[in-house]
Amino acid sequence: MSRALPKYNKRRVALIGGAAAVVLSGAVIAGSALAGTPGSTQSGSTNAKTLAAGPGTIACPDVASQLPDVPASAQAEVDRNLTLLQTQLDEANKRLVDTVGQGGPNFVQNAILGPLEDKRIATVNRIATAIGRTAEKPQGLDALAPCALNADGAAGAGEEAGAGGEAGAGQEAGADAGAGAEAGGGEAAATPSETALQEGGAETGGGAAAAGAVNCPDVASQLPAIPASAQAEVDRNLALLDTQIQEADKRLVDTVGQGGPNFVQNAILGPLADKRKSTIDRIALSIGRTAEKPQGLDSLAACTVNQ
Repeated sequence: MSRALPKYNKRRVALIGGAAAVVLSGAVIAGSALAGTPGSTQSGSTNAKTLAAGPGTIACPDVASQLPDVPASAQAEVDRNLTLLQTQLDEANKRLVDTVGQGGPNFVQNAILGPLEDKRIATVNRIATAIGRTAEKPQGLDALAPCALNADGAAGAGEEAGAGGEAGAGQEAGADAGAGAEAGGGEAAATPSETALQEGGAETGGGAAAAGAVNCPDVASQLPAIPASAQAEVDRNLALLDTQIQEADKRLVDTVGQGGPNFVQNAILGPLADKRKSTIDRIALSIGRTAEKPQGLDSLAACTVNQ
């Protein structure tokens, strides 16, 4: 009896010790899991930041700092267009994130930076025109239109650039595009459809035949009688509509074979429709200042590609 009791006690001690070891191991495992949670979260956060920074950011030269004194009569219009410049940049950065992995090596330039530059040229020109109505019109603002992609997500070389800074790649192209946009101030241009066919066939030859040509509804024929006070502005915007089609046709040829099945719609026709809508709205507003504002012209903004 005295020998059996110690053996029982030993067995009991062993069982208790084993249970304690299991509990201790569980506590260690739980502690490790809890301790690892912040690390995992931090790692996930780091990965998320890396993905977010992956597409990079678009940096554009600062326009506001390059303007001369703005007359009080032009201040509201200038402020609206400066706000629009920021909106355009925000939309381009969003599109940059939304289209990660799409298209070929030139997708960002053709689908995002190119259309953004076109919009900025039109907006910067409106700022210069607003100032020029009652003061000396500022020159050279077109050089601030091109933007650059900073793949590292940091401030780009062109961001907040001063007057003597480089505007970035495409500066000459931006200036040429701006010159074309202001051309044709007093004379009616060829219809957009005619311009599309001329641009696609005469100038680009076989490449245009392979790419097709952009075909847009004719706006001039849908306008009511234009007041004399609005004629010059209407003519300028009709000429700009033609310029926009020419640029889209050129982009259509330059990007043959790039991107997926929706490339033309997303990179060319979509941005073209946005620009046409803004231009058509300006035509309607200019007529509406002294006559009845035409309605429904927005339906003429969308274009197609003729193969």
